[in-house]
Amino acid sequence: MENLNRRQALTLGAALGLTTLAATPQAWAWSSSGSLAGTDTVADPFQVWDPVADEVAARVLADGAAASVNAAWGSWRDNRDPLPSGMPGYVTAYLQQVNRLPSWADPALLAQSEKLYTRLSSYLFVSESLGSGILSTVIPREARAVYWSEGGADMKARAAKTFTFGYDLHSARAWQPTGHFIVTANKTRLVHAAVRNLLPTSAKFMATADQPKPISNGDILRTFHSVATYTQNNLKKWHVHLSPAEAAADLHAWQVALSLLGVRDEFIPASWSDARAQADQMLWPVLAGTFEGNELCKTLLGYVQDPVAGLDTGFVSELVRYLIGDTYANWLNIPRDFLARAIIRTDWPLYVAFREATSWFMPNTYYLFDQAIRAIAMLYLNNGTSATYTPITFPAANRPGA
Repeated sequence: MENLNRRQALTLGAALGLTTLAATPQAWAWSSSGSLAGTDTVADPFQVWDPVADEVAARVLADGAAASVNAAWGSWRDNRDPLPSGMPGYVTAYLQQVNRLPSWADPALLAQSEKLYTRLSSYLFVSESLGSGILSTVIPREARAVYWSEGGADMKARAAKTFTFGYDLHSARAWQPTGHFIVTANKTRLVHAAVRNLLPTSAKFMATADQPKPISNGDILRTFHSVATYTQNNLKKWHVHLSPAEAAADLHAWQVALSLLGVRDEFIPASWSDARAQADQMLWPVLAGTFEGNELCKTLLGYVQDPVAGLDTGFVSELVRYLIGDTYANWLNIPRDFLARAIIRTDWPLYVAFREATSWFMPNTYYLFDQAIRAIAMLYLNNGTSATYTPITFPAANRPGA
């Protein structure tokens, strides 16, 4: 018994009825032995936020400096760009400390992820846009935080910013000097910090909140699993082959992304098996329908099914059902179309099989096609202003009326 670690002790205690901590979805028993830190401790990521970034964001809001930050951010896009002028000195000082890759980042793995994402771009687009995008609406904390924040009042712009984050991460030059992801991640981190300062002032958000402020390390990890781990599961289900090296490169890109967003190393999974074990505890058991999530889903599907987008309502609904499953789709009141269902469940596996069989001799053709589709989607979300980029802006308020 002397070698019993904390995770085993918690599990044994629950089995003996000595504690209910490990038996409830809100409890945390995942050991950091499965993390990048490699230690064997149990610390709850839902009790960890981002104090330095939060303090910077609080000062920006107190000083009324959001407009000057956003004006400065307009010229700051490429990873190689110097920090822009025009921001308060404390914002510049903070960014000087964080606007870099973590010391453990592996340039070779990041370069391999760029190459991998050009091959997977079509699958990622489907899984992460319609799949993860709608799945996020049955994550109660995320749905409530999004709905009552400033972005929840204009979900088309909010979706475009989320799209930019994924677009920049999955770019063929994401980590290169001319790529954008390091900058995008640092802007997003400060946006999260602003939301953590703003939402506790919203009476309507706090009426159903079960934490003192939103977007803890745990909440960011839930989002990671609903995008990356979920997509890994989809690739496996669709019989998309990934070599061990490719899977490692995909995970490493996400590990670096999580670090740039302020998640501590002791919470970042070290392998996909560790990630799935973490998701099994923190994501899947807590999914549920909420008023906010249902409203967000209805709005998001309305954009996709907009006549301008040219997509049939039944087809979109059944594609979402195919991606997230009928249980969650029923919670969201997504309608049924059995003809579209039969077509999707027959044709999508055939498309994947054909693409996998032929991509080795025409990869550039597929990638160019994928980029064209993504550009059309981005152009639509940006109301025709840009096919590649949506400015990420520092918020100064919550949803009107919140």
